[in-house]
Amino acid sequence: MGKHQPALLGGLFIGILSSLPIVSLGNCCCLWVLGGGMLVVYLQQQNTPMPVQTGDAAIGGLIAGAVGGLILCVVQLVLMQAAGPLVFDQMRAEMSKNPQMPPQAMAFIERLMTGGGLAVIMFAVVLPLFSVFALLGSLLGLVFFRKKTPPQPPQQSMMG
Repeated sequence: MGKHQPALLGGLFIGILSSLPIVSLGNCCCLWVLGGGMLVVYLQQQNTPMPVQTGDAAIGGLIAGAVGGLILCVVQLVLMQAAGPLVFDQMRAEMSKNPQMPPQAMAFIERLMTGGGLAVIMFAVVLPLFSVFALLGSLLGLVFFRKKTPPQPPQQSMMG
């Protein structure tokens, strides 16, 4: 297994489970993101007889979170492009029923939804959030999956 393969597999775990319609509800407390970070450490530890280093686990968690967040953002943007016009028409109809909404607010929301603004917001929020929580998951994974350091053999004294 390559050095970053556990992180990529953890990212796939995060991205796919976070994108599935009903299964994604488990991500309300970043469950899939934390689990993906823990999966990274589990897979890293399977590749080595020595304990996984904290830095390796942390970097793997960051990569997994970024990959998972990227997958989620891409899937959501594709879905929004497919269903977007219908959703935006319904939203526009609901907003027009509210006489208290200023026209500038309505114009801002329309620009945000139809342009790349929503994509920028998704990437700016999801990627860092998923990266941090997957990092925390990988540190938690160290608690559960890191092998114990083997005992050192007793030192022979030179006195004799």
